[in-house]
Amino acid sequence: MRIVSVNIGKRTTIVYNGKEEETGIYKYPVEGSIFLGKQGVIDDHVVDRRYHGGADKACYTYGLQAYAHWKVAFPEVEMPLGMFGENLTIKGLDETQIYIGQVYKVGEALIQVSQPRIPCYKLAIRFNDKRIVKLFQQSDFSGVYFRVLHEGRVAVGDDLLEQENGLSKSITVAQVYQLFKGGDLNPNWLEKALNDPYLSESMKVDLRRK
Repeated sequence: MRIVSVNIGKRTTIVYNGKEEETGIYKYPVEGSIFLGKQGVIDDHVVDRRYHGGADKACYTYGLQAYAHWKVAFPEVEMPLGMFGENLTIKGLDETQIYIGQVYKVGEALIQVSQPRIPCYKLAIRFNDKRIVKLFQQSDFSGVYFRVLHEGRVAVGDDLLEQENGLSKSITVAQVYQLFKGGDLNPNWLEKALNDPYLSESMKVDLRRK
């Protein structure tokens, strides 16, 4: 896996349902490197820290290959990298092959997989289309949230190098996302997810609600 874009968002005021709101979802590629901090990406504006940022959601990543899927679904929408609110756009990211708790060295930083991304209405604002939230949830492209174990700078061209950390591979990001989406819940997956010490507590709360 390799970084193809590093993206930063500025605090932006939008109108939603007739009311002004602020959001940081409007992220765009920047030159040079960005700094991954333990509570979030430095200089990246996160407005609602109930759902974004913090130790378990310090850095959001999204797969480059998913853009091709969404360009077919929304041919009229311009999609610069960073469109999904990701800090890192990554070539080769595959949620079915990435396990909760996996640790990667990237640039100067050390990061650990914490959960899939759950879409909210602000993605619909970015797309100017309410359909995207439901379609995103139905898709296999959740993207991946990371916690930052060791802070540092990352840049375009940096590879994500899996680290041997002695952990048994319990459950993938894709499996957790499938549990969140519901349907035929796999009890073995659910047990693994709820007992995984590296899955974020907020994700476990969501799964228990399901």
